[in-house]
Amino acid sequence: MKKLIEGILEFRSKVRPEVKDTFARLALGQSPDCLFIACSDSRVVPNLFASTHPGDLFVLRNVGNLVPPSDPSGRSTADESEASAIEFAVSALGVRDIIVCGHSECGAMKALLAGKAVAGAPNLSSWLRHGDGARARLDRDGPAGAGIAPHDRLSQISVLEQIEHIKTYPLVQRAIDEGKLRVHGWWFDIAEASVLHYEEADQRFALIDEREGTRLLEMLSAEGRS
Repeated sequence: MKKLIEGILEFRSKVRPEVKDTFARLALGQSPDCLFIACSDSRVVPNLFASTHPGDLFVLRNVGNLVPPSDPSGRSTADESEASAIEFAVSALGVRDIIVCGHSECGAMKALLAGKAVAGAPNLSSWLRHGDGARARLDRDGPAGAGIAPHDRLSQISVLEQIEHIKTYPLVQRAIDEGKLRVHGWWFDIAEASVLHYEEADQRFALIDEREGTRLLEMLSAEGRS
């Protein structure tokens, strides 16, 4: 708590004078570029590794960056929080992109591998069921790629599983079909401070370095997207 209060004081004295006009403008409304779904893990800081500014991201964070799927009517099969964030981002804010971002050394994935039972935490144990599909896929296909731990491989597979869950929401699938929305999979390697993205063509997570980043930007430009 002491660190937070000291941080606020530092913000007021050093940062606030430079960003006050920006926040005054944002007070009138927001138009974020994307919905960013990330884990609650304190080591995952999207605004830092993506160098974004206030107003750029509409962020949804929870344990394990999990998204309960919807039923045919579009209602969440579990907690409504994730579903409401998706609905608000797509229908009210008109985001053009949704990013599901997993990460290395994820405690949720380790718990999922261990059988989901977390002593004294019945809600957490139940919540992890939304990763069951990813766990089943890992058990079926086995770990892929040398040098990646099983829990990290599960984290990557879970990113893809959550994307499929997101697509079960009718308004999401409709926006995708109309070319108004794209859904992406990212993965943050904490130890390397590096971001990888899922490359559909190669069916693998590729490092976003200077070369890959340039290629992605050229693709966006060719599609007329910002």
